[in-house]
Amino acid sequence: MTAAKVVLLRHGITDWNHSGRFQGQADVPLNDRGLAQAAAAAQVLADTGITRIVSSDLTRAVTTAQALAAACGLPLVTDPRLQEINVGSWVGLDNQQVAELEPTFWDDLKAGRDFRRSPTGETATETGNRVAAAIREWAEACDDDETLAIVGHGLALRVATMHLMGLEYVHSRLFAGFGNCHWAVLKPGTDYWRLISFNNAAH
Repeated sequence: MTAAKVVLLRHGITDWNHSGRFQGQADVPLNDRGLAQAAAAAQVLADTGITRIVSSDLTRAVTTAQALAAACGLPLVTDPRLQEINVGSWVGLDNQQVAELEPTFWDDLKAGRDFRRSPTGETATETGNRVAAAIREWAEACDDDETLAIVGHGLALRVATMHLMGLEYVHSRLFAGFGNCHWAVLKPGTDYWRLISFNNAAH
């Protein structure tokens, strides 16, 4: 068995998102705008037939998922495998500060090359594999007529989407990043998943 559809929802905005700081697995809460985004997305997604909700256990994702669970009248389950990429010692830094530490940072990003996010962090491929495996497992636990909602994080969900579709990390640069409280819809398949829609938003 597997879910008929899977909705991948990124959390609402935080102050660190707004200022362009690397959050990684730091437990940064939603700001007031993020709370409003979560409420708006929940109202739209409540009409899409969602039957099960699973979230990263980081606060910004849980708060977003709680709004959705309340709107759908469903329980919420958390899974730490859905956390954002671990950026290690880059936590709290912005792109310019990281580029000062890593001279190839901008070139690697533009070329679509994967690289470790700090000496103590993960690569995007490692993150995508981790998150995609969790999503597959939750989808396979659903009945064939269910719609599963996964609430998580921008880079983690984008790269996991590529992996679920049978693509490599380099292809992720062809897709816009997940906006805060934007979502994608995928249809699970045996060999690869199909993208139904991407970067939908209620606001």
